[in-house]
Amino acid sequence: MTVCRWFVVCLLLGFALPRAGAQNTSTNRNPEWKSRPLSLADALNTALQQNGDILRAQSDLRAQYGIVVQTRAVVLPKLAANGNYQHTTEIESFPFFPTVENSWAANIQLTQTIYQGGQLASALRSARLTKEQALQNFQTTIANALLNVRIAYYDVLSAAEQIIVEEASTNLLGQELQDQMKRNAAGTEPRFNVLRAQVELANEQPKLIQARNAYRVAKNNLVNQLGYHVPQDVLENIPIELTDKLDADPYQVDLPGAIAQALKGRSEILALRKSQDLAKESVVSARAGYKPTAQIFGAYGGRNAQFVSTDPGWTVHGWTAGAQVSWNLFDGLLTQGKIETAKAQYEGAKVDVDNEGRKIELEVRTAYSDFLEAAEVVESQKKVQEEAEEALRLASARFDAGAGTQLDVLTAQTSLRQAHSTQVQALHDYDVARARLERAIGLPVTSANTK
Repeated sequence: MTVCRWFVVCLLLGFALPRAGAQNTSTNRNPEWKSRPLSLADALNTALQQNGDILRAQSDLRAQYGIVVQTRAVVLPKLAANGNYQHTTEIESFPFFPTVENSWAANIQLTQTIYQGGQLASALRSARLTKEQALQNFQTTIANALLNVRIAYYDVLSAAEQIIVEEASTNLLGQELQDQMKRNAAGTEPRFNVLRAQVELANEQPKLIQARNAYRVAKNNLVNQLGYHVPQDVLENIPIELTDKLDADPYQVDLPGAIAQALKGRSEILALRKSQDLAKESVVSARAGYKPTAQIFGAYGGRNAQFVSTDPGWTVHGWTAGAQVSWNLFDGLLTQGKIETAKAQYEGAKVDVDNEGRKIELEVRTAYSDFLEAAEVVESQKKVQEEAEEALRLASARFDAGAGTQLDVLTAQTSLRQAHSTQVQALHDYDVARARLERAIGLPVTSANTK
């Protein structure tokens, strides 16, 4: 990234952060999800403005910019002003050398280092690398935060669908119980069938209670990921409504190309490569200890005359200019020790890059495998629900005709509930697997690509 682009980023952050804090306070008083449904794109945009991890990363980014300024400071000239004043009360005069009672001196000096064994150019390169590394770390935080928001959003959708499944199953078992009670009252079915229907209904009710609790917990997690504080007037059931739905849109991925793209563009490995380059610059800086340092300077100063005790205002002033060179011919092997340390850190940085590459490749392959599994499960469940519904219809018809048993009906009802639940979970797992795969590849999250 060019210096101009970096300046624009920092300028935007400088103006955006105070406003983001103010916006966070106001939106926490009146969260938007209390007044309107929330789409996935809305959730992602909200997280970009309010998510705590992203806001913290913005502060870290600004802190890194301060380090960049410090790194560049070695290249820039130094301007220093000095002054002193002294008043003497004990006077001891010598012939020809009168003691001055009041003395003062002041000067201002500009110093510029022109050679430091290659350390000046290295400082500029290090400043650029530090900026680029900070931006890559910032991108990593954003990507992780948005992935968490997507998963939390899908969790809410899945939990809501599971409630619908459990409610339908409970209603179905309730109808079965009512039917058995009527049959028993008419003398066509034994009391045992009523008891069996009651047990099945009682066993199903905890699942509905658990589904409702999972829905409440999922909504709390989503609100937390968005960066909201839940208003005090909101109790355990947060009134948040989502507009998107779980689906399984076709998604094709070329695994070799995905791995290559991840190794080339993932912000984690790019940041480590910058760390490797910074470690290399540390070797250059350490070797500068073997070389001389040259500076030029210019100063202007004034002082009172040293031998005129009666007039402290009588000044001597003028310009000074020159150059100075320093060279540590032997520093007790201090420079050698710094070089060895820098080399070891450089080698370690290269190992970190290699390890991160393998880690990213494994992450992509694992995410791809999980996505294939989720896609296969979704495909396998396409006709299961229809078949389970048909099986229940046939079991009920056989039971009404006297050719089947109540157990057949209850078994078919259980199979239908499991088919519904499995289908919802399959769609959830598909969307989550796709989100993780896109994160592993390093694809950007946009409003047009949020499934």
